[in-house]
This record gives sequence, C-alpha cells and structure tokens, in this order.
Amino acid sequence: MITIALSKGRIFEETLPLLAAAGITPLEDPETSRKLIIDTNRSDVRLIIVRASDTPTYVQYGAAELGITGKDTLLEHGGTGLYQPIDLGIASCRMMVAVKEGFDYANAVKQGARLRIATKYIQIAREHFAVKGVHVDLIKLYGSMELAPLVGLADAIVDLVSTGKTLQANNLRAVEEILPISARLIVNQAALKLKRAAVQPLLEAFSHAVANRV
Repeated sequence: MITIALSKGRIFEETLPLLAAAGITPLEDPETSRKLIIDTNRSDVRLIIVRASDTPTYVQYGAAELGITGKDTLLEHGGTGLYQPIDLGIASCRMMVAVKEGFDYANAVKQGARLRIATKYIQIAREHFAVKGVHVDLIKLYGSMELAPLVGLADAIVDLVSTGKTLQANNLRAVEEILPISARLIVNQAALKLKRAAVQPLLEAFSHAVANRV
C-alpha cells in the first residue's frame, strides 16, 4: 500500500488533475467527507488528509510514502528525511514582505532601523533578513497577518501573496519578494529504497503529467 499525504483546499484541488493523469481517482471528496483516509480507484494507493503544515512530518516519519506540500512548508520544516524530486508547478504564489501604506520600508532598512516583523514563516523570515543584514524582532502569528501593521503590532509582515487583493483591501502593499512558492511532490527516503517498485512508477507518472500539462 502506498499512502499519499494531502491537505484540503487549493493544493488538493490542483492536485486532482495530476492524480488523474497518474491513474489515481479519489473515491470521496475530502471537502464533504469526514474521513481522513480516502480510498482511491487503485487498491494499492490511498490518500490521507492532513493539515498542510503537517504533511512533511507524516512523510518524514513514514506514515505516508509520498506527499504534496508547498515549498514554504518545506523550508519551515527543514526537509529532513525527505526527497523532493518534482516541482509540480501548482498552488503558485510568492513569499513577500508587506507594509502598511505610508510606511517607508526602504528608508527604514537603509537607516538600519530594527523592524518588528509578524509572520508564521519564522525560518524563512529570519534567513531573509539575516542575509540582508537587517535587524528584526520576529513575532509569531498563525493567521490574520494583515492586521498586525494596522494595529501597531508590527512594522511589516512576511506572508504568502497570490493576487494581492487581500493586501489592498487592508491598506497594505508588498514591498519585497523573498521567493516564489509552488507545491512539491515529496517522498520518504526510506520508502524510495524499500518500496521502489511501487514508488518509482508514481514518480514517473507525476513527472510525465507535469511535463505534459497545458
């Protein structure tokens, strides 16, 4: 049995065509089903529905042989024990620094100001500002990131931006791109060795599906 870890929402929806191209069809919709283990049309493949931030952990410890998760999650996790063979090119967005309209971010950085940064991406933010030589205090938040600059909790936020409409609606603007983000197929390294006969064809099917996607 091969287990693939997925999260609900955008990643699951955009993964469905790739699964179909690999000959895998879920027998239930996780958005309407309460089940966390979803059978597929293949008796040797099942899906487990996990929190997006937990996907690398399930794969790392072998509870799933494969998983699909965002590059942002992998960078925060560290990628220990994981093989990352394929950029699926789905769930694309950008990791950005954003500030409240009227805040002169460029000047603050130039003047060497110590900035308060609100984010749930602590590792990514820490590395980004360290490379730039900017002194920051990182404030860990889990949601509603846009609120932090509006109420004076932070000078800036580091968050994923897709269309930018949420920033605009909250009187914020993106001032710096940290890196592009997309979803990756990840594989448990031990499973790749011990279950290669079952895992390798799936990797090839996903790779072929990505290469031939219109």
